[in-house]
Amino acid sequence: MSFELKGLDKLSDQERMDELINFIKIQLDDELDSLALMSNISSFIMASIKNLNWAGFYFLKENELVLGPFQGLPACTRLALDKGVCAKAFRDEEITKVDDVHNFADHIACDSASESELVIPLFYQDNAYGVLDLDSPIKNRFTDIELDGFSKIGKLIEEKIYPF
Repeated sequence: MSFELKGLDKLSDQERMDELINFIKIQLDDELDSLALMSNISSFIMASIKNLNWAGFYFLKENELVLGPFQGLPACTRLALDKGVCAKAFRDEEITKVDDVHNFADHIACDSASESELVIPLFYQDNAYGVLDLDSPIKNRFTDIELDGFSKIGKLIEEKIYPF
């Protein structure tokens, strides 16, 4: 299956988000392998959403969040559950948006270029099992468009990529 990503640069942020959701829906209907899905989803995110420097997954394993498929610079491979934006979103079981990571007391800087972050917890049978993490090199990058769109994306993918 191929996807036409050309022309995305001419779309509004809302149109880009709508296209991303469509790409993901098509992929979810076409592929059953969790690893392949997560790999392409992180790639679709980076190709579709402006001003990101990292997009990927972390999953709960042995009481810590462990790195999964991603796009961006190398990342922290293991995150404790007691600090960081990913851990907060996972513990609180809610989307966590940080407009300026330098003002987040327990921020973990895997990429020093990151300025803002959006983390979406993923659930299977009402239990959090991981997160989708997005980083931007721009403060205040994430708007209601991303909050709404990635909330929808989280619900679309969470039961399709579990168990991984």
